[in-house]
Amino acid sequence: MQAPAFPITDDHIHLDPRNGRGLLAARDFQRAGGTHLFLVSKPAGSFSILPRRGEDFLPVYEETLRVAGMARETGLAVFPVLGVHPAEISRLEEHVPLAEAVEIMKEGIACAARLVGEGRAVALKSGRPHYEVSREVWDGSREVLSFAFGLAADLGCAVQVHAESGPCADMAALASDAGLDPGKVVKHYATPDTALVPSFLATHPDIPRIAREGRSFTMESDYMDENTRPGAVIGPKSVPRMTRNLLESGALDEEAVYRIHTATPSRVYGVEIVL
Repeated sequence: MQAPAFPITDDHIHLDPRNGRGLLAARDFQRAGGTHLFLVSKPAGSFSILPRRGEDFLPVYEETLRVAGMARETGLAVFPVLGVHPAEISRLEEHVPLAEAVEIMKEGIACAARLVGEGRAVALKSGRPHYEVSREVWDGSREVLSFAFGLAADLGCAVQVHAESGPCADMAALASDAGLDPGKVVKHYATPDTALVPSFLATHPDIPRIAREGRSFTMESDYMDENTRPGAVIGPKSVPRMTRNLLESGALDEEAVYRIHTATPSRVYGVEIVL
């Protein structure tokens, strides 16, 4: 394997040795030229956990941290991102009242925040459902998200948000109201019209245009690492391969690659990205 010439960062990827390929996927990323990844915790349901209190999310977080340590042994730089997937609200609501579901999710995010505070993770994840829900569930999700923003403001860390496609313009104000710089809010699976820091799928066709405009963004695979859905959303090789293809074709220049894979994630997450 040839040594990479510059950092290549996947801003949102999952590695799951229990249900997927685990370190084999990490090595695929590395062999394709990947060097740094933000390893995001999976939903509790991926581990057959139905949380009844915030601490019930801890096994998910600890598994993410364990896998991060294993991936680091391959030579990758790994930055864990921990939190509660917003779709948990719908799952929990089937078993407990909505208000209790909201509190369980807030407690789960508080547990993740403690791990960020201990230096074991670099960012939180939260958001709101990307599918149609009732006004009550929507409001409850916003309460959870605002709570996550407040904790992130106290910690000085970033938040990756899962949400509906589109601008999500109100999230910038929600973050500001909670004391969090909107420049610390990353829209996972972004569209170009977002008001937040976009993290685009590596296959997004507008990446060259947005890079030419000088806009700050990152790239991701959202690789789910589940044997039941092989290659979903896109494979672990996607970010390094697409970056190299775009660079070799002239669609991206070296300055854009540096901005996407080094400057922007370093600034947003407060981490060092170097070879």
